Amino acid sequence: MQRAGSRAVVIGASMGGLLAARVLADRYEEVTVLERDTFPPAGQARKGVPQGRHAHGLLARGREILEELFPGLTQELLDQGALRGDVTWDVRWGLDGGMHRRVRSGMEGLLATRPLLEAQVRARLLALPNVRAIEGCDVSGLVMSEDNARVTGVRVRRQGTDGAEETIAADLVVDAGGRGSRTPAWLEALGYAPPEEEQVKIGVGYASRFYRRSPEDFGGALGFFAAPAPDARHKRGGLALAQEGDRWLVTLAGYLGDHATPDEEGFLAYARSFWTPAIYDMISRAEPLGEIATYKYQANQRRHYERLERFPEGLLVFGDAICSFNPIYGQGMTVAALEAVALRECLAEGDARLARRFFARASKVVDVPWSIAVGGDLRIPEVEAPRPPMVRFINWYIGKLQVAARRDREVVLAFQRVNNLLAPPPSILHPRIALRVLRENLRRPRRARAPRPGRAPATT
Repeated sequence: MQRAGSRAVVIGASMGGLLAARVLADRYEEVTVLERDTFPPAGQARKGVPQGRHAHGLLARGREILEELFPGLTQELLDQGALRGDVTWDVRWGLDGGMHRRVRSGMEGLLATRPLLEAQVRARLLALPNVRAIEGCDVSGLVMSEDNARVTGVRVRRQGTDGAEETIAADLVVDAGGRGSRTPAWLEALGYAPPEEEQVKIGVGYASRFYRRSPEDFGGALGFFAAPAPDARHKRGGLALAQEGDRWLVTLAGYLGDHATPDEEGFLAYARSFWTPAIYDMISRAEPLGEIATYKYQANQRRHYERLERFPEGLLVFGDAICSFNPIYGQGMTVAALEAVALRECLAEGDARLARRFFARASKVVDVPWSIAVGGDLRIPEVEAPRPPMVRFINWYIGKLQVAARRDREVVLAFQRVNNLLAPPPSILHPRIALRVLRENLRRPRRARAPRPGRAPATT
């Protein structure tokens, strides 16, 4: 395979940074990952990932890509206690005040804590002979060519060096520094325009806790999802995911400042207020393991690098530094995996106009999950953002689809293919699916009573 250059530098050892580095390792003689944190022991949360103590989803498409990039990764995680299951059979889905029909889909998800997954991906990456990581290393700026047209490296400060600055040369720098990425400010300082930034404020807050898992919980399911219902009374939701160590990780979430408090009484009362009692029933009798962790997420954020007319050569932006979504949809890691595939394709085509080509493809990758996340959030009436007629129509249709999914197998599968980023959103508007949605809404009342845990609808 032809090399694209001598050295690539990746800023940030997040999942996005690790996946970008894995693709770059096939094209560069040396890949250096720079991380401000020090890496914790495997399975422990990292300071720079405040959401790492909360429930994470690796969607079916994300698991497929990770397995392609790191063959055998799924089995390695299973050997460490992770679980896998059919996303529509082993997980119970409660949306819009009703439970989806339980069906077998063949879409396989992986259940593991974020620290375990990240540690195993990092271990596999750093086992490659041409990849290294420098911990405790803060990137303070970019190094530019004399004509200011190309990034030629980064300036860094390492912990324990009394603030001394050094330069690391690179043929390509990839900023995977998360939503707090400093690239927009660096661009302005260098005389470039920063990207347009789009935000949809949602004021979501999370509270999470581990519990001892019993195989009988939720009727033997590996997960239970109760989404907030889009009406004035229900802006709260939560999920419970089976994790390594025979544990549940329960995350409770609410919009617009309506958050669970990190105390026993408040946590239980919050879960009790959901439209379905399933999660409350489980945690009220299960053994809690550890304290309650909280996290706040103010806004969906997207930076439109694809719209910039000028951008320095030798620099890319990746993952959450481009776009970060409401974590309740569990899309972040899978989107990073899809961007890694896009980067691999762009590198295979050569390094000419790399940034322009990558940002164009990354924008297409982001379009789908952005429309899912923002569209879903805009179903909450109090979320302030424009709602063009098409958005209002889609949200109306999604409400009807959720009703149909309580009975119709094909509607469930169509929805979950989109949800797992295996199919584009317009696929749920296909006449074959739309007719099934119409039929079920004409047949059934508008609302259906949520079954108690363990009493799943009849399936085929």
